[in-house]
Amino acid sequence: MRTPLITRKGYVKLQHELDVLWRKERPEVTQKVTWAASLGDRSENADFQYNKKKLREIDRRIRYLRKCLERLKVVDYHPQQEDKVFFGATVEIENAEGKILRLRIVGYDEIFGRKDYISVDSPMARALIGKQEDDEVTVTTEAGTFTWSITKIKYDPTDKV
Repeated sequence: MRTPLITRKGYVKLQHELDVLWRKERPEVTQKVTWAASLGDRSENADFQYNKKKLREIDRRIRYLRKCLERLKVVDYHPQQEDKVFFGATVEIENAEGKILRLRIVGYDEIFGRKDYISVDSPMARALIGKQEDDEVTVTTEAGTFTWSITKIKYDPTDKV
């Protein structure tokens, strides 16, 4: 089960995607389907087949986004979070070999296309939540057990209320 949390910025991004799909892309593809259908035999009409498939994909994504936006809870930044790792934090961690990672703890729907974002439900995020700078965390994953030291905690000012 995924935790239904999202940052303010992530929520706005999903709303924007829904708006673009509903107001721009769907009408354009619907128009193409109507045009291709008017040409006659639909069974051998590549334009019709392609755009009909694209329309189904758009409709599927619209349904998914509407459902998501209904159930997601926006988590805004609060000043009392400042010195600890909570949802929305960008955390810099370092291991014993000196490898440094910068990770932002966000909701599941925000991680796609971003290598520096991790889901709040991930083992790394679970280990980091509630910790402070200079704390050590041990993370156990399928790849093994790793120890990291927290070197910096930062919050995005655009996530403030």
